[in-house]
Amino acid sequence: MSQALRRLAMTQWDVFSSRPLEGNSLAVFLDCRGLTGAEMQALAKEMNLSETTFILPRDAATEREQGIRVRIFTVQEELPFAGHPTLGTAFALRGQSGAEKVVLELNAGKVPVHFEESAGEPPFGEMTQLDPTFGMRHERGAIAQATGLRAQDFDDSLPIQTVSTGVAFTVTPLKSLAVIQNLHIDLNRAAEYLAQTAGKFFYFVTRETVDREARLHARMLFYNGEDPATGSAAGCTAAWMVAHGVAKPDERVLIEQGIEMKRPSRIFVRASRSDNRVVNVRVGGHSVEIMRGEVFL
Repeated sequence: MSQALRRLAMTQWDVFSSRPLEGNSLAVFLDCRGLTGAEMQALAKEMNLSETTFILPRDAATEREQGIRVRIFTVQEELPFAGHPTLGTAFALRGQSGAEKVVLELNAGKVPVHFEESAGEPPFGEMTQLDPTFGMRHERGAIAQATGLRAQDFDDSLPIQTVSTGVAFTVTPLKSLAVIQNLHIDLNRAAEYLAQTAGKFFYFVTRETVDREARLHARMLFYNGEDPATGSAAGCTAAWMVAHGVAKPDERVLIEQGIEMKRPSRIFVRASRSDNRVVNVRVGGHSVEIMRGEVFL
């Protein structure tokens, strides 16, 4: 191997699972100083995962004050925030240190991740997302036209609403597990509708679940196929659940996702209320390291 080539250390994690080969895979590049944004985008495309993260180390004083600088890329674009990359990267940075908190500085701002340890249990990490912004409520007929779903497929007891905790998702409740398990949507029409209504992606949920412990069953289909676990959408959904009575304030509940892909993910969420506002959105879960390697450029 030519000495002129750069050697980039990376690890791969399965996020929102404590078991290898489940959850959502994430590639983490550990020291990306000197890489351009174009090179990061090309590496994310090479990894071909939902997201890839790039750590940009700085001096200790800056990191204590501002957090550890991290950039997040899908195969197609850079994101200001995403949930499973934030959690997985925090686990990678924590390593075996036993640190109780890791703070990341993302394009969307500072995101702290707190860790919990229990005897005999793997570490549990929980990120605090930005306070939610509640956007428009959507007519079911418009969503049916945009997605190709039928009007009777929706849960008419809950609103379809766009919510953001850094990335805007349109939380779309469906009436049954059967509907969501057989979900097929027109991605082009959906993208056109979302572009007109300030949403990034649809996040489909139903109160019928596979695991009796889960509060919601979820799926997220997008231009890269299907996402096994979407922590940013889960944060939006935590806020939506508290706002609309699906979960109580500060109640930690489970969202199951990725089951149809045979990548089951367990996403634990909660949010608070303060002065009739939903605040303090937290999204947590486990992560397991499954690979270490180097990439040569």
